[in-house]
Amino acid sequence: MQPTIAALVEQMIAELQSAMNDVPKHYDGNNAAGTRLRNAMESVKKQAQSVRREVSFDKSARKAG
Repeated sequence: MQPTIAALVEQMIAELQSAMNDVPKHYDGNNAAGTRLRNAMESVKKQAQSVRREVSFDKSARKAG
């Protein structure tokens, strides 16, 4: 079963909030924090693409139905 759009958005928000902890560390010169930030952004990007797919699918289903 696919996660709902709301659940995907909530996951993205949680991941972004968690990534905020690494922002000051990155600016203080912590390279590992920068890597974690990049990884978090990549993950959010993939989740955003899933949301886009779901929304497009729903839109197409409404037009067809």
